[in-house]
Amino acid sequence: MASSSRTTPTTASSVFSHRSSYDVFINFRGIDIRENFVCLLYDALRRDGIHVFIDSEELWEGEEIRPSLLRAIRGSKISITVFSKLYANSKYCLLELAEIWDCHLSDSQTILPIFFDIEPREVRRQSGSFQGPFQEYQSKCEPDIEDWKNALRKVGKIKGWHLKGDPTIK
Repeated sequence: MASSSRTTPTTASSVFSHRSSYDVFINFRGIDIRENFVCLLYDALRRDGIHVFIDSEELWEGEEIRPSLLRAIRGSKISITVFSKLYANSKYCLLELAEIWDCHLSDSQTILPIFFDIEPREVRRQSGSFQGPFQEYQSKCEPDIEDWKNALRKVGKIKGWHLKGDPTIK
């Protein structure tokens, strides 16, 4: 007797592990790309049924930011890191990136880097727009600087997408 198999359509969100709180965590510097590229990326992922963490949408009023962000990173299957010219100016971005790298090593979290108007080598070497902030962190003896540098070197070596931004977008 032939058995009939039921098939159900596969949706984008069904391919992710159910043990994760989020399918995707987006790591980015908000001041320079939130209103253009990241907003479009977020909307596209949500339209496809992907549960996305983005700080402006998923944090509750009165909630402590750093623990919430770290929990969201740990609870995500994939992290999309959008490197931009002002990325290194944010300690939060760098703290998140170090956590993303740790999750990649310990839980095999997938990292998808996007280099938005920046060369991947600048990320790896902390040169170009990354150089000034890192010189400042060095002079202030920032305790996490070696973790940040390591994460930037490692994630900067992952094949990602190199995008040129719209010159009319500030």
